[in-house]
Amino acid sequence: MSGLGGDGERDGGEPGEEIPQRTAAHPLSRLSAPIALVDMAREIEQADSVLTAAVGSELEAIARQVRALKQQAAEALERARRDAELHRAVCRFRKRAGQVYHLYRGDDGRDYFSLLSPDDWNGAPPHDHLGGYRLEADMRWTPLGQVVDRDRERAAVGHLLEG
Repeated sequence: MSGLGGDGERDGGEPGEEIPQRTAAHPLSRLSAPIALVDMAREIEQADSVLTAAVGSELEAIARQVRALKQQAAEALERARRDAELHRAVCRFRKRAGQVYHLYRGDDGRDYFSLLSPDDWNGAPPHDHLGGYRLEADMRWTPLGQVVDRDRERAAVGHLLEG
């Protein structure tokens, strides 16, 4: 049984009958513009180029992140190497976190820590001064020139953790 639906289209489902336009993916009327394969191919090509550009941008961002992580890893390894060397320096007193220590190189070529800065020696220390460092609670060493920045970062992290 077939007949006309309320919209003037055939609503039957028998073989050879027309499919209602409201269910077709493309216009079916002879009066509508024909769908050309060339137009469809152009649409697919445009979608491919947009997707390729988007994926390319994502991959570039990932590559930048990988380079940044690689740089951070190199810096972390260098700090670890330096910290290990500093812990091997001769120290004739108990080291305490938060204390500043000054590294000198003795006449024998060995590095040693002192609590005295070059200024404490009136600018004439007995050996070459290699730098001042603060021992942190995590047993890492912070060069004196970076203490202010480290304290600022630590305070910012503390504020974030507090709320």
